[in-house]
Amino acid sequence: MNPENEIDKTEALEPVETAAANVAEARGGVDGRKRPKWLLPLIAVVCAVVLVVAGVVGWNMYRGAKLAEAKEACATAADGVRSQANEYNALLNGDAADAAAVKAEQVKDSKTVESLGKELKASAPEYEGCVAEDAKGLDAATVKLGEQADWYKTHEQSLSKAVKAVTESKAAKTLETAKTNLTAKLDEAAKLLTDSDGKVQDNTTRETLTNAIDAATRLKDANDATKIDKARKTLEDAINGVNASVQAKTDADAQAAAAAAAAAQVQAQSTYSGGSSYSGNTYRRTGGSTSGSNTYRGTTSGGSGSNSGSGSTGGSTTRPNLNGAYGCTEDCYVPPNNLIQH
Repeated sequence: MNPENEIDKTEALEPVETAAANVAEARGGVDGRKRPKWLLPLIAVVCAVVLVVAGVVGWNMYRGAKLAEAKEACATAADGVRSQANEYNALLNGDAADAAAVKAEQVKDSKTVESLGKELKASAPEYEGCVAEDAKGLDAATVKLGEQADWYKTHEQSLSKAVKAVTESKAAKTLETAKTNLTAKLDEAAKLLTDSDGKVQDNTTRETLTNAIDAATRLKDANDATKIDKARKTLEDAINGVNASVQAKTDADAQAAAAAAAAAQVQAQSTYSGGSSYSGNTYRRTGGSTSGSNTYRGTTSGGSGSNSGSGSTGGSTTRPNLNGAYGCTEDCYVPPNNLIQH
């Protein structure tokens, strides 16, 4: 081997670090220069600050995430409360208000009205919303809003049940009343149909009443108050029609009777019609003589004429009367009807 080559190979080898060399590097470096004593503490402080800043940043990020999460949860709870409250208020101001106007005498069971009254007295919770600024406050608000939503949901269900009870009880009462009224009207119609036989001016009114009775009879056991009331109204109109026809015939019969009576009276008067007049019907007696005159003027079916006369006698004298067939022994007056009064 070439010795020169070996030397070169030895020089080419890297130096081996020793413990002493390491100490020297720590104190000042390989080149022998020393590092400042404050460097290591500074590095430690910087590391600590970095850790603190990282922790603060991390905490803020965590707190921000929690706050955002709390806000979202609270907003969702608020929406739930508004939704439940709107449903409750719609029922309260709608069907419940209508049911509240129903009186106890209008329903079949008055307890339903009492139960509804209690439901209407319930006080709804006061909505506060998500007004907290931190996650803890928002979480508390979320819990409270959830309780309020439950209140509205529960009371909406109970109020709806109470309203339904009143509505159904009123319907039952209405149906019962409709059936009662129809039955009474059917009885009235049946009686009128019998009593009006031969007493109406227009018999078609009785046929209409018969048809109305048949239709109403088929509906008297139905469960539809509207149809029952309609049948009762039709029946009532038919009853009024028959009554009007009966009255019309009664009036017509009365007018016919009055006309017949008037005609009979005219006939009787025409059979005995005529006129008479009398004058000079006073007779007087002076002493033993009597004088007088009798004049008759008139028109009868037999004709007309006059009778007059005078004379004197002594004592009692019979004087001629209207027709000269009778006489008076005293002063007398002959009335127009040919009767002589003594």
